[in-house]
Order: sequence, then structure tokens, then C-alpha cells
Amino acid sequence: MNAPPITTRIRRFSNSHEDYNLGLCGYILLMLSYALICLTFPFSLTVCLKVVQEYERAVMFRLGRILGGAKGPGLFIIVPCVDAYTKVDLRTVTFDVPPQEILTKDSVTVAVDAVVYFRVFDPVISITNVEDAPKSTQLLAATSLRNVLGTKSLQEILSDRESIAQTMQAALDEGTEGWGVRVERVEVKDVRLPVQLQRAMAAEAEAAREARAKVIAAEGEQKASRALKDAADVIMQSPTALQLRYLQTLTTIASEKNSTIVFPIPIELMQAAITTYHS
Repeated sequence: MNAPPITTRIRRFSNSHEDYNLGLCGYILLMLSYALICLTFPFSLTVCLKVVQEYERAVMFRLGRILGGAKGPGLFIIVPCVDAYTKVDLRTVTFDVPPQEILTKDSVTVAVDAVVYFRVFDPVISITNVEDAPKSTQLLAATSLRNVLGTKSLQEILSDRESIAQTMQAALDEGTEGWGVRVERVEVKDVRLPVQLQRAMAAEAEAAREARAKVIAAEGEQKASRALKDAADVIMQSPTALQLRYLQTLTTIASEKNSTIVFPIPIELMQAAITTYHS
């Protein structure tokens, strides 16, 4: 038969704290504390009454054992000299994962940092199961970042950050569930590449852009040559079109401010020379 999960066992244990036996010495100390409270009333209220905020919970210990579940929010009472309590913040906490030097799947060394959002969902477990839940979560996040990115290639790290963040969140949730901590979000902030690799990638991208530019220029020349061929065929079918093109060229040359001297030759002479040449 399978054992119940850790959180289930802790909750059952937490619900039965009030039934434990203090022992003879424990009951004697408890009675003495109650007597001290009565003798110093109402000044003892300043020590007995405690307040926790809406976003906090108090985990109480009586003679070293947890007393019931988490207290709060609001007012609660402790017994001096017998009870102790620890406040736990339930708000979402954010921390930066320091940059980690990682060797990717394709043997490239990169430095990656991330940001993690988490909160405590069970104050009792976060106190009893781990010494410092926030610090333990930070160390686990750094380890999980290295483990997850070590199985990815550089291209996957640069282009698939969302999938990496979801994988990290699942790994952290599995590790921190027994600590009463729930990881709400993980984001990969920055991926820093070595300088030499950056230069190599920049040179590769520039070469690819130049190759695409040459292909585009060649395609443009091909389309232009086809358009000129079509225009020449049209002009050859109509001698008047050639004359108009000739006059348009002369107008363009005359409109520019330069020292070029143009002597126009009549088209008829050129056609007569061409005819004589062919005959």
C-alpha cells in the first residue's frame, strides 16, 4: 500500500497537535504561566496579545511542539514562558537567480539568469520541513536552471524561452511542494554569449544578408532586362515611337546643368545609312 503524500501527513499531524500530552513538567509550567498572567493582569495583556496582518500567518509552538494550525489574520493569545510563535509571509516573493555559467547541449558556454516568483501556501510545513524556505527555493532554482538548460542547444535557448520557463516551473514545483512553497512563475531574463561567439554570429548574419542582397539584385536585373526587351520589341514595331524616345532623351539631357554639347542627328539619316548597309 502506497504511503500518503508528505503534505497529507503533515496536515494530519498539524490537526492533532492539540491532543498531545505535555507531561507533568509541561502542565506545571503551564499552570505557573497562567498564574503569572492572572497576577499581573491587565499588564500581562501587552505580552499575551499578538496581531498578525492579513497577508501573514503565525505558527505557534508550545514547549517546542506545534500548537494547532496557523493563526491569523487578526488577534491571538500566547502564554508567556511557554508559547513561542513565528510569522510567515504569504505574499508572492520575487528573487533573481544569479547568472549561471552553463554548457549547452552543443558545447557552447553561455551565462543565463532568470527571475522566479513564489509564495508560501502552507505556513506550518514551511516552518517544520525546511530551515529557510526562501533561501532553499533560491538555491534549488539555480540548480534547476543549470540542469534544464544543460539539455538544450543554443538555438533552443535563444528561441524557445517559454518552454524552458515552463519546464523549470514544473521542476521547482515538484521540489518545493514538501516545503509548503508554490512556484507561480519563472522567466529567463538574459542569455549572454561569449564575445568571440557574438562576433562569429554577427559575421554569419552579415554574410547571409549580403547573399540575399545579391540574389535580390540579380532578380531585379533579370526583370529589368526582360522589360527592356519588351520595350525594344514595341519600338521596333513603330518608327514613330523611336522618334519620340529620341526626342525625350534630348529633353532630359538639355534639362541638366552640364557642359555637354549634343549634336542631334536626324533619325532619317540613320535609317538611310542602315538601309544602305543592309543593301
